[in-house]
Amino acid sequence: MEVPSELLESHALAKRHIIHAGGAEINAALLGALGLSGGGGSGAGAGTGGGKAAAKGVVTVTVTQTLDAQPTNTGAPATSATAAVSSNSTGNTGNGSGVGEVPATPEASDVEFLSPVQIGGQTLNMDFDSGSSDLWVFNTQLPQNAQAGHTNFDPTKSPTFKLMQGSTFSISYGDGSGAAGTVGTDVVNIGGATVTSQAIELATAVSSSFVQDTQSNGLVGLAFSKLNTVKPTKQKTFFDNAMPTLAEPVFTADLKAGSAGVYEFGAIDTTKFSGSLSWAPINTTDGFWQFSSTKFSVNNGTQMTEAGGQAIADTGTTLMLVNPAVVNMYYSNVNGAVNNASVGGITFPCSATLPDLQVDIGGNYMANIPGHIINFAQVDPAGTSKSSRRVAYRH
Repeated sequence: MEVPSELLESHALAKRHIIHAGGAEINAALLGALGLSGGGGSGAGAGTGGGKAAAKGVVTVTVTQTLDAQPTNTGAPATSATAAVSSNSTGNTGNGSGVGEVPATPEASDVEFLSPVQIGGQTLNMDFDSGSSDLWVFNTQLPQNAQAGHTNFDPTKSPTFKLMQGSTFSISYGDGSGAAGTVGTDVVNIGGATVTSQAIELATAVSSSFVQDTQSNGLVGLAFSKLNTVKPTKQKTFFDNAMPTLAEPVFTADLKAGSAGVYEFGAIDTTKFSGSLSWAPINTTDGFWQFSSTKFSVNNGTQMTEAGGQAIADTGTTLMLVNPAVVNMYYSNVNGAVNNASVGGITFPCSATLPDLQVDIGGNYMANIPGHIINFAQVDPAGTSKSSRRVAYRH
Protein backbone atom coordinates (compact mmCIF):
# COMPACT_ATOMS: atom_id res chain seq x y z
CA MET A 1 0.00 0.00 0.00
CA GLU A 2 1.29 3.48 -0.82
CA VAL A 3 2.17 5.90 1.95
CA PRO A 4 1.00 9.47 1.56
CA SER A 5 3.36 12.28 2.39
CA GLU A 6 1.16 15.06 3.64
CA LEU A 7 2.07 18.73 3.60
CA LEU A 8 0.62 21.22 6.02
CA GLU A 9 0.80 24.95 6.49
CA SER A 10 -0.53 26.55 9.67
CA HIS A 11 -1.28 30.25 9.23
CA ALA A 12 -2.70 30.56 12.74
CA LEU A 13 0.38 29.35 14.60
CA ALA A 14 2.95 30.37 12.00
CA LYS A 15 3.95 26.71 11.82
CA ARG A 16 4.32 24.84 8.57
CA HIS A 17 4.59 21.10 8.33
CA ILE A 18 4.82 18.20 5.96
CA ILE A 19 2.75 15.33 7.31
CA HIS A 20 3.25 11.75 6.28
CA ALA A 21 1.98 8.34 7.27
CA GLY A 22 4.01 5.34 8.31
CA GLY A 23 3.57 1.64 7.76
CA ALA A 24 4.32 1.16 4.06
CA GLU A 25 6.34 2.65 1.23
CA ILE A 26 6.16 5.60 -1.11
CA ASN A 27 6.08 4.19 -4.63
CA ALA A 28 7.75 6.87 -6.76
CA ALA A 29 10.49 9.47 -6.94
CA LEU A 30 9.80 12.10 -4.29
CA LEU A 31 12.61 14.31 -3.11
CA GLY A 32 14.69 17.04 -4.67
CA ALA A 33 17.75 17.47 -2.51
CA LEU A 34 18.08 13.71 -2.22
CA GLY A 35 16.45 12.70 -5.48
CA LEU A 36 17.46 11.18 -8.75
CA SER A 37 15.86 10.55 -12.08
CA GLY A 38 15.94 6.90 -13.03
CA GLY A 39 16.87 5.27 -16.29
CA GLY A 40 15.28 2.32 -17.95
CA GLY A 41 16.49 -0.66 -19.74
CA SER A 42 19.96 0.57 -20.84
CA GLY A 43 17.90 3.63 -19.97
CA ALA A 44 17.86 7.30 -19.23
CA GLY A 45 19.36 7.79 -15.81
CA ALA A 46 19.83 10.13 -12.92
CA GLY A 47 20.28 13.84 -13.30
CA THR A 48 22.70 15.70 -11.07
CA GLY A 49 22.67 19.15 -9.64
CA GLY A 50 23.59 21.29 -6.69
CA GLY A 51 22.08 24.01 -4.58
CA LYS A 52 18.36 24.01 -3.92
CA ALA A 53 17.03 21.04 -5.87
CA ALA A 54 13.42 20.63 -6.97
CA ALA A 55 11.55 17.46 -6.20
CA LYS A 56 9.80 15.91 -9.15
CA GLY A 57 7.22 13.18 -9.02
CA VAL A 58 5.37 12.74 -5.80
CA VAL A 59 3.32 9.58 -5.76
CA THR A 60 1.15 10.17 -2.73
CA VAL A 61 1.03 13.62 -1.24
CA THR A 62 -1.49 15.29 0.99
CA VAL A 63 -1.24 19.03 1.35
CA THR A 64 -3.05 20.57 4.27
CA GLN A 65 -3.39 24.12 5.46
CA THR A 66 -4.85 24.97 8.83
CA LEU A 67 -6.47 28.35 9.08
CA ASP A 68 -7.25 30.90 11.79
CA ALA A 69 -9.69 28.77 13.72
CA GLN A 70 -9.82 26.35 16.60
CA PRO A 71 -9.55 22.75 15.37
CA THR A 72 -12.48 20.44 15.72
CA ASN A 73 -12.29 16.74 16.40
CA THR A 74 -12.08 14.70 13.20
CA GLY A 75 -10.47 11.61 14.64
CA ALA A 76 -7.07 12.51 13.16
CA PRO A 77 -4.03 12.68 15.43
CA ALA A 78 -3.62 16.08 17.06
CA THR A 79 -0.31 16.63 15.29
CA SER A 80 -2.00 16.46 11.88
CA ALA A 81 -3.88 19.74 12.49
CA THR A 82 -6.22 19.08 9.59
CA ALA A 83 -9.48 20.11 11.22
CA ALA A 84 -9.56 23.92 11.11
CA VAL A 85 -12.46 24.99 8.92
CA SER A 86 -12.60 28.79 8.79
CA SER A 87 -10.31 31.00 6.74
CA ASN A 88 -8.28 34.17 6.98
CA SER A 89 -8.26 34.20 3.19
CA THR A 90 -9.50 37.23 1.27
CA GLY A 91 -10.50 37.65 -2.34
CA ASN A 92 -12.17 34.99 -4.44
CA THR A 93 -13.92 32.26 -2.49
CA GLY A 94 -14.95 28.72 -3.22
CA ASN A 95 -18.50 27.59 -3.70
CA GLY A 96 -18.33 23.81 -3.57
CA SER A 97 -19.72 20.79 -1.79
CA GLY A 98 -16.78 20.43 0.55
CA VAL A 99 -14.99 17.65 -1.33
CA GLY A 100 -13.75 17.32 -4.90
CA GLU A 101 -12.18 14.27 -6.53
CA VAL A 102 -10.73 13.65 -10.00
CA PRO A 103 -8.65 10.86 -11.53
CA ALA A 104 -4.93 11.46 -12.08
CA THR A 105 -3.89 9.60 -15.24
CA PRO A 106 -0.21 9.23 -16.15
CA GLU A 107 1.21 9.90 -19.58
CA ALA A 108 3.65 7.38 -21.03
CA SER A 109 6.54 6.56 -18.66
CA ASP A 110 4.71 8.50 -15.93
CA VAL A 111 6.14 11.75 -17.28
CA GLU A 112 3.22 13.66 -15.74
CA PHE A 113 -0.26 13.02 -14.39
CA LEU A 114 -3.32 14.64 -15.97
CA SER A 115 -6.72 15.36 -14.45
CA PRO A 116 -9.98 16.80 -15.84
CA VAL A 117 -10.81 20.41 -14.91
CA GLN A 118 -14.05 22.21 -15.76
CA ILE A 119 -13.61 25.89 -16.63
CA GLY A 120 -16.75 27.77 -17.54
CA GLY A 121 -18.42 24.41 -18.24
CA GLN A 122 -15.62 23.29 -20.60
CA THR A 123 -13.49 20.28 -19.60
CA LEU A 124 -9.73 20.21 -20.16
CA ASN A 125 -7.14 17.67 -19.02
CA MET A 126 -4.47 19.52 -17.06
CA ASP A 127 -1.29 18.91 -15.08
CA PHE A 128 -1.66 19.61 -11.34
CA ASP A 129 1.63 21.16 -10.21
CA SER A 130 2.54 21.76 -6.58
CA GLY A 131 5.75 23.41 -7.77
CA SER A 132 4.14 26.50 -9.33
CA SER A 133 1.17 28.79 -8.68
CA ASP A 134 -0.35 29.74 -12.04
CA LEU A 135 -3.50 28.22 -13.55
CA TRP A 136 -3.02 28.70 -17.28
CA VAL A 137 -4.74 27.04 -20.23
CA PHE A 138 -4.52 26.42 -23.94
CA ASN A 139 -7.25 28.52 -25.51
CA THR A 140 -8.61 30.02 -28.71
CA GLN A 141 -6.38 33.10 -28.45
CA LEU A 142 -3.33 31.01 -29.34
CA PRO A 143 -2.11 30.73 -32.95
CA GLN A 144 -3.80 27.88 -34.80
CA ASN A 145 -0.61 25.82 -34.98
CA ALA A 146 -0.29 25.96 -31.18
CA GLN A 147 -3.93 24.95 -30.70
CA ALA A 148 -3.65 21.90 -32.96
CA GLY A 149 -4.25 18.64 -31.12
CA HIS A 150 -5.21 20.34 -27.85
CA THR A 151 -8.54 20.89 -26.15
CA ASN A 152 -8.70 24.68 -26.15
CA PHE A 153 -10.74 26.77 -23.73
CA ASP A 154 -13.00 29.24 -25.57
CA PRO A 155 -13.83 32.23 -23.35
CA THR A 156 -16.54 33.38 -25.79
CA LYS A 157 -18.50 30.20 -25.05
CA SER A 158 -18.42 30.66 -21.29
CA PRO A 159 -21.27 32.78 -19.87
CA THR A 160 -19.28 33.31 -16.67
CA PHE A 161 -15.91 34.40 -18.06
CA LYS A 162 -14.78 37.93 -17.23
CA LEU A 163 -11.65 39.54 -18.61
CA MET A 164 -9.34 41.20 -16.07
CA GLN A 165 -8.48 44.35 -17.97
CA GLY A 166 -4.77 45.17 -17.92
CA SER A 167 -3.71 41.91 -16.25
CA THR A 168 -1.08 39.66 -17.81
CA PHE A 169 0.98 36.65 -16.81
CA SER A 170 4.33 35.24 -17.85
CA ILE A 171 5.75 32.08 -16.32
CA SER A 172 8.97 30.30 -17.17
CA TYR A 173 10.21 26.94 -15.95
CA GLY A 174 13.73 25.75 -15.33
CA ASP A 175 13.90 23.68 -18.51
CA GLY A 176 13.34 26.81 -20.62
CA SER A 177 9.64 26.18 -21.27
CA GLY A 178 6.99 28.74 -20.43
CA ALA A 179 3.75 30.50 -21.24
CA ALA A 180 2.44 34.06 -21.27
CA GLY A 181 -0.79 35.86 -22.04
CA THR A 182 -3.87 37.57 -20.64
CA VAL A 183 -5.99 36.91 -17.56
CA GLY A 184 -9.67 36.57 -16.71
CA THR A 185 -11.86 34.92 -14.11
CA ASP A 186 -14.31 32.06 -14.43
CA VAL A 187 -15.97 29.23 -12.55
CA VAL A 188 -13.55 26.35 -11.98
CA ASN A 189 -14.85 22.96 -10.86
CA ILE A 190 -12.43 20.20 -9.95
CA GLY A 191 -14.41 17.08 -9.20
CA GLY A 192 -17.02 19.02 -7.25
CA ALA A 193 -14.75 21.48 -5.45
CA THR A 194 -15.69 24.79 -7.03
CA VAL A 195 -14.38 28.35 -7.10
CA THR A 196 -16.74 30.85 -8.70
CA SER A 197 -14.23 33.55 -9.58
CA GLN A 198 -10.89 31.84 -10.16
CA ALA A 199 -8.14 33.60 -12.08
CA ILE A 200 -7.73 31.87 -15.45
CA GLU A 201 -4.59 32.70 -17.38
CA LEU A 202 -5.15 32.52 -21.13
CA ALA A 203 -1.92 31.75 -22.95
CA THR A 204 -1.25 33.74 -26.10
CA ALA A 205 2.23 32.22 -26.40
CA VAL A 206 3.53 28.84 -25.20
CA SER A 207 6.84 27.05 -25.66
CA SER A 208 7.18 24.23 -28.15
CA SER A 209 7.42 21.51 -25.49
CA PHE A 210 3.92 22.38 -24.29
CA VAL A 211 2.60 22.52 -27.86
CA GLN A 212 4.01 19.05 -28.56
CA ASP A 213 2.42 17.59 -25.44
CA THR A 214 -1.08 17.38 -26.86
CA GLN A 215 -2.45 15.35 -23.95
CA SER A 216 -2.02 18.26 -21.57
CA ASN A 217 -3.90 21.54 -21.97
CA GLY A 218 -2.33 23.61 -19.23
CA LEU A 219 -1.28 23.61 -15.60
CA VAL A 220 -3.06 24.02 -12.26
CA GLY A 221 -0.54 25.53 -9.86
CA LEU A 222 -0.77 24.26 -6.27
CA ALA A 223 2.26 25.84 -4.64
CA PHE A 224 1.85 28.94 -2.45
CA SER A 225 0.10 31.90 -4.04
CA LYS A 226 3.15 34.14 -3.56
CA LEU A 227 4.66 32.46 -6.63
CA ASN A 228 1.81 33.51 -8.92
CA THR A 229 3.07 35.58 -11.88
CA VAL A 230 -0.03 37.67 -12.70
CA LYS A 231 0.66 41.41 -12.94
CA PRO A 232 -0.10 43.99 -11.71
CA THR A 233 -1.73 41.94 -8.89
CA LYS A 234 -0.83 38.38 -7.97
CA GLN A 235 -3.79 35.98 -7.95
CA LYS A 236 -4.57 33.16 -5.54
CA THR A 237 -4.33 29.51 -6.48
CA PHE A 238 -7.41 27.33 -6.84
CA PHE A 239 -6.58 25.64 -3.53
CA ASP A 240 -6.27 28.91 -1.62
CA ASN A 241 -9.59 30.10 -3.02
CA ALA A 242 -11.38 26.80 -2.44
CA MET A 243 -10.24 26.22 1.14
CA PRO A 244 -13.06 28.12 2.91
CA THR A 245 -15.66 25.71 1.52
CA LEU A 246 -13.72 22.47 1.76
CA ALA A 247 -14.73 19.96 4.42
CA GLU A 248 -11.07 20.02 5.49
CA PRO A 249 -8.41 22.47 4.22
CA VAL A 250 -6.44 19.76 2.42
CA PHE A 251 -5.69 18.31 -0.96
CA THR A 252 -4.23 14.89 -1.65
CA ALA A 253 -2.40 13.46 -4.62
CA ASP A 254 -2.35 9.69 -4.95
CA LEU A 255 -0.18 9.29 -8.04
CA LYS A 256 0.58 5.73 -9.09
CA ALA A 257 3.23 4.29 -11.33
CA GLY A 258 1.68 3.11 -14.57
CA SER A 259 -1.95 3.43 -13.53
CA ALA A 260 -4.57 6.02 -12.67
CA GLY A 261 -4.56 7.58 -9.23
CA VAL A 262 -6.61 10.41 -7.80
CA TYR A 263 -6.47 14.00 -6.61
CA GLU A 264 -8.87 14.88 -3.83
CA PHE A 265 -9.69 18.26 -2.32
CA GLY A 266 -11.18 18.55 1.15
CA ALA A 267 -10.53 15.10 2.60
CA ILE A 268 -7.82 12.57 3.44
CA ASP A 269 -8.72 9.05 2.34
CA THR A 270 -7.50 6.87 5.20
CA THR A 271 -7.71 3.76 3.00
CA LYS A 272 -4.72 5.07 1.04
CA PHE A 273 -2.22 4.46 3.83
CA SER A 274 -1.50 2.37 6.90
CA GLY A 275 -0.11 3.48 10.24
CA SER A 276 -0.52 6.88 11.84
CA LEU A 277 0.20 10.39 10.59
CA SER A 278 3.30 12.25 11.66
CA TRP A 279 4.67 15.63 10.62
CA ALA A 280 7.79 17.63 9.82
CA PRO A 281 8.14 21.39 9.36
CA ILE A 282 8.34 22.98 5.92
CA ASN A 283 9.81 26.29 4.80
CA THR A 284 7.52 28.40 2.60
CA THR A 285 9.89 31.37 2.29
CA ASP A 286 10.33 30.79 -1.44
CA GLY A 287 6.72 29.73 -2.02
CA PHE A 288 7.45 26.01 -2.32
CA TRP A 289 6.55 22.95 -0.23
CA GLN A 290 10.15 22.77 1.00
CA PHE A 291 11.48 20.61 3.81
CA SER A 292 14.76 19.29 5.19
CA SER A 293 16.17 16.09 3.74
CA THR A 294 19.63 15.27 5.01
CA LYS A 295 20.00 11.48 4.85
CA PHE A 296 19.69 8.69 2.32
CA SER A 297 20.61 5.04 2.04
CA VAL A 298 20.51 2.27 -0.55
CA ASN A 299 18.71 -0.99 0.29
CA ASN A 300 18.59 0.10 3.95
CA GLY A 301 22.38 0.10 4.13
CA THR A 302 24.74 2.67 5.60
CA GLN A 303 23.20 6.13 5.63
CA MET A 304 24.85 8.98 3.77
CA THR A 305 24.41 12.45 5.26
CA GLU A 306 23.85 15.57 3.19
CA ALA A 307 24.39 18.47 5.60
CA GLY A 308 21.73 21.14 5.19
CA GLY A 309 19.91 19.16 2.51
CA GLN A 310 16.58 20.57 1.39
CA ALA A 311 13.85 19.13 -0.86
CA ILE A 312 10.73 20.41 -2.59
CA ALA A 313 7.63 18.27 -3.10
CA ASP A 314 6.47 18.92 -6.65
CA THR A 315 3.74 16.93 -8.40
CA GLY A 316 4.34 18.53 -11.81
CA THR A 317 6.84 16.01 -13.15
CA THR A 318 8.53 12.74 -12.13
CA LEU A 319 12.17 13.54 -11.54
CA MET A 320 14.57 13.71 -8.61
CA LEU A 321 17.57 16.01 -8.75
CA VAL A 322 20.59 15.67 -6.46
CA ASN A 323 24.28 16.37 -6.27
CA PRO A 324 26.73 13.97 -7.94
CA ALA A 325 27.78 12.32 -4.66
CA VAL A 326 24.29 10.97 -4.06
CA VAL A 327 23.88 9.82 -7.66
CA ASN A 328 27.25 8.09 -7.68
CA MET A 329 26.57 6.38 -4.35
CA TYR A 330 23.26 5.01 -5.62
CA TYR A 331 24.50 3.76 -9.01
CA SER A 332 27.66 2.27 -7.53
CA ASN A 333 25.23 -0.44 -6.40
CA VAL A 334 24.08 -1.14 -9.99
CA ASN A 335 26.27 -3.44 -12.09
CA GLY A 336 27.04 -1.96 -15.50
CA ALA A 337 25.78 1.54 -14.70
CA VAL A 338 27.58 4.23 -16.73
CA ASN A 339 27.26 8.00 -16.86
CA ASN A 340 26.35 8.32 -20.56
CA ALA A 341 26.85 11.82 -21.96
CA SER A 342 24.94 11.05 -25.18
CA VAL A 343 21.82 10.25 -23.15
CA GLY A 344 22.38 12.88 -20.52
CA GLY A 345 22.24 10.51 -17.57
CA ILE A 346 23.02 7.08 -16.22
CA THR A 347 22.47 4.02 -18.40
CA PHE A 348 22.58 0.43 -17.24
CA PRO A 349 21.78 -3.03 -18.66
CA CYS A 350 18.10 -3.85 -19.04
CA SER A 351 18.74 -6.97 -16.97
CA ALA A 352 20.01 -4.97 -13.99
CA THR A 353 17.95 -4.90 -10.81
CA LEU A 354 17.84 -1.45 -9.27
CA PRO A 355 18.08 -1.26 -5.48
CA ASP A 356 15.56 0.54 -3.30
CA LEU A 357 16.33 4.08 -2.18
CA GLN A 358 15.56 5.42 1.29
CA VAL A 359 15.27 9.19 1.69
CA ASP A 360 14.72 11.40 4.69
CA ILE A 361 11.58 13.54 4.92
CA GLY A 362 11.83 16.29 7.47
CA GLY A 363 14.22 14.47 9.78
CA ASN A 364 11.70 12.07 11.31
CA TYR A 365 10.67 9.75 8.49
CA MET A 366 12.60 7.63 5.98
CA ALA A 367 10.60 7.03 2.81
CA ASN A 368 11.30 3.92 0.77
CA ILE A 369 11.35 4.26 -3.03
CA PRO A 370 11.32 0.86 -4.77
CA GLY A 371 14.07 0.46 -7.34
CA HIS A 372 11.71 -0.76 -10.05
CA ILE A 373 10.12 2.68 -10.38
CA ILE A 374 13.47 4.48 -10.63
CA ASN A 375 13.91 2.74 -13.99
CA PHE A 376 12.73 5.32 -16.54
CA ALA A 377 13.01 4.46 -20.24
CA GLN A 378 14.85 2.16 -22.63
CA VAL A 379 17.41 3.60 -25.03
CA ASP A 380 17.88 2.47 -28.60
CA PRO A 381 21.18 1.13 -30.04
CA ALA A 382 22.23 4.66 -30.99
CA GLY A 383 22.02 5.62 -27.31
CA THR A 384 18.95 7.80 -27.66
CA SER A 385 16.14 7.57 -25.13
CA LYS A 386 12.85 6.29 -26.57
CA SER A 387 10.91 8.45 -24.13
CA SER A 388 11.04 12.14 -23.39
CA ARG A 389 10.51 14.00 -20.17
CA ARG A 390 9.55 17.63 -19.58
CA VAL A 391 11.75 18.66 -16.67
CA ALA A 392 10.00 21.66 -15.15
CA TYR A 393 12.18 23.06 -12.42
CA ARG A 394 10.76 26.13 -10.69
CA HIS A 395 13.18 28.73 -9.38
